[in-house]
Amino acid sequence: MSYCVNCGVELDDTAQSCPLCHTPVLNPNQPVDMWGPKPFPTEKGEVPPVARGELALLISAMLLSVAVCCGVLNLFLRAERAWSLYVIGAAVMLWLWFVPPLLLRRMPVCVRLVFDVLAVALYVFLISLDLGGGNWYWHLALPIILLGGAIVLCLGLIFRGGKRSILTTTTLIIGAIGLFLLGVELFVDRFLTGAWQPGWSLIVVTVCVALVIPLVIVRRVPSLREEVRRRFHM
Repeated sequence: MSYCVNCGVELDDTAQSCPLCHTPVLNPNQPVDMWGPKPFPTEKGEVPPVARGELALLISAMLLSVAVCCGVLNLFLRAERAWSLYVIGAAVMLWLWFVPPLLLRRMPVCVRLVFDVLAVALYVFLISLDLGGGNWYWHLALPIILLGGAIVLCLGLIFRGGKRSILTTTTLIIGAIGLFLLGVELFVDRFLTGAWQPGWSLIVVTVCVALVIPLVIVRRVPSLREEVRRRFHM
């Protein structure tokens, strides 16, 4: 039995170099066994990846079976409310979230976000059918969903251009939250009273602006930016 002259690890008779420090094995009293079995596999084994089409088919079958079973059960029980619409809507939403990106490998980020927004809009639409809320869906829920989707789409396009720093990302997200909540109050007020009366959203926007301004200043001043990165390990 040989030992590595550099690190002292025990060597197998078939080892041509130390497996720990990669020092060549030179032992004239015990030549390297070139024909004996290796103590470890010499070929790299890899598990073949699952085909995207098969995975998409599996997810589609699972979601379809859940939706069909709940729909049939709802009809069989003769329930007064179509509670199965909630399950069917959730299945459709999950299908739009997962299956198209699997089938379309190079789907752009904007197209994927559009699918996500449409899935959420369809799910809420099915809920409105059960609750008889077509009015609040078209005049309140759908505008809020589209506003949130537009903001997320803009953020996705901005972040797609390259890697952003934590300061820049935080600044954009805080600004987007303030803009979204301002729009939410706008749609709620117009739906309930017919006129926009800004109140709580202005408080949120003020807080967001108060947070964004220091972040912008820190980002613009190199010395402050480096100090923040050093102290917060960013």
